[in-house]
Amino acid sequence: MHSFAPEIILITILSLVVFSDALANRLKIPSVFLLLIGSYLIYTYFPVAVPIDMKHYFDTIIVFCIPLIFMGDALHLHFSDIKKYAWDIFYLAVVAVALSITVGASMYYLDVFEGLTIGAYVSLFAINMATDAVSVQSILSRFKGISHHLKVLIEGESLGNDATAVIAFFFIGLPWMMSGEINASHATMDALRVFAVSIGIGLVIGFVFYLLMKLFSDKRGEFFAFIIEAYLAYLIAEEMHVSGILTLITAIIATKAWVDMDIEAACSSEKEKKSKNFLRKIGLQQVCATTNERLEYIYEMAKEFGYIAAVMIFFVLAEMVQPEKLWQYRTEILIMFTITTLIRALSMAKFALIGDKIKHIAPVGVEGWFILTFSGMKGALSIILVHMIPNSFEYKELFEVVTVGVVILSIFVYGTTLWTYFTFFKKKEEKSIFKK
Repeated sequence: MHSFAPEIILITILSLVVFSDALANRLKIPSVFLLLIGSYLIYTYFPVAVPIDMKHYFDTIIVFCIPLIFMGDALHLHFSDIKKYAWDIFYLAVVAVALSITVGASMYYLDVFEGLTIGAYVSLFAINMATDAVSVQSILSRFKGISHHLKVLIEGESLGNDATAVIAFFFIGLPWMMSGEINASHATMDALRVFAVSIGIGLVIGFVFYLLMKLFSDKRGEFFAFIIEAYLAYLIAEEMHVSGILTLITAIIATKAWVDMDIEAACSSEKEKKSKNFLRKIGLQQVCATTNERLEYIYEMAKEFGYIAAVMIFFVLAEMVQPEKLWQYRTEILIMFTITTLIRALSMAKFALIGDKIKHIAPVGVEGWFILTFSGMKGALSIILVHMIPNSFEYKELFEVVTVGVVILSIFVYGTTLWTYFTFFKKKEEKSIFKK
């Protein structure tokens, strides 16, 4: 007899996205709250609506979801903003994350979690310092009054933070945790190699797809091209044993940067005449990759596909949620949540102070520090990383339960804090945070 499991799961996911958005609009609350609650209730109390064993097929779900989750957020970054706030983003996405993981690992000397090695601390904090692009976008997209500067920082940090956390986890924390020892200089060089190679591959793929997009003239073809690019970049990088997420992000941002330059130039005939570059020689200089109108369609579709992927991850999270385990490890969860929140708050405070002293970094002020601190929601990536820990690891249950607890607390506590601030205290209205 034919199985209708794929059709049923698709109906469930799309229905959950549609009704969560509709209810969130009516209640004026972030839709991610309803997506998370709805995923758990459906998976737990209405299993016929999720007829696929999510945990069994978790690896397949990861490969399917990761490109969709990160593609949408990467598309929102504009080349002009990246140039203008490059140092800001670099600090938040690389320096701050590396320092935060280091500070977290120092908890080893306080014996916060009994029995864990220092390598395990590095892994645990790499997992729980990774922010979630979909959760951040879902919550902050409803609020107005945030400066364009902060919008760019939140978008850039949510992407770069994830890439840094992934490299720290896979190439430093996990090997150190599983072997019990690590060569610091070798691990550092390996991480730098992964960082450089991933970016290099991403730039090449990005340029190739920028050229390919000049062959399309419709929004659907361009949108599918971005999806293909995201999956291809991720798979090629993973096959080469470098960071698929960093390569994917770099490729999408690179293509989008060249597209932005195309649109900015507006195919100026004057510039064409003066140009003697490679594209002019092959007859593509005068062809625009896309238009602002078509990009708006691509943004919206990418966001919706990201929500679909996030719901699939939330179903896996729902399978991992065991109330009795959460209660058993409640002390460890609260400790981890408190430590990661304090580390992020201090890291963002340092960034705010640096902005007042260094001309290359724009100041954000007290409000900027507050928003950046509580925009650090955890989500899909943390669940993905903790799942990658081998079953042979003695403390895997601790890692899984603590990470699930931190993800849930961060979404609801951080999200509620921001919702309260923007609903009752922030009165100034500007453009929506995720619009140019």
